[in-house]
Amino acid sequence: MHLTTNLAPLLLALTLVWPVGPPPPEILRGWDPPAGPYAPGHRGIDLAAAPGTTVHATTSGVVTFAGPVGGRGVLTITLPDTGDPPLRTTYEPVTPLVAVGDHVTRGRPVATLTAPRDTNPHCPRSCLHWGLLRGDIYLNPLHLLHRPPSRLLPVTGVP
Repeated sequence: MHLTTNLAPLLLALTLVWPVGPPPPEILRGWDPPAGPYAPGHRGIDLAAAPGTTVHATTSGVVTFAGPVGGRGVLTITLPDTGDPPLRTTYEPVTPLVAVGDHVTRGRPVATLTAPRDTNPHCPRSCLHWGLLRGDIYLNPLHLLHRPPSRLLPVTGVP
């Protein structure tokens, strides 16, 4: 694999923001990768947010899908220069504020959260489902967030 392909997700991590907030939202349900392509699991994370909450782009990219899937509004943003196939972030249930082909910048409002459907309760209360994919492989979107650098403490009394 090419070195820049390996570094791209790391470099992206330095420029990402939460899709809702500040402050960082409560995580109602974490990522639970499926054992196989059709196996049960949770292919993203659920972030607590009220209907009408503004959803922001977690990083700059190009809108590659904005519309309904199974009766729920979905938005997909493809992240440039993140390898082949490129990384994609997804947000649902939302009403998109952008259109396919739009270039969006990190932090830009891209959608509003819609009310949960009683016929398909995904969360115990209103939430944004945030996903990350490379091709057909689901990844944990929390790995994209900037984390403070680790700090090493001095060790004393060790020979």
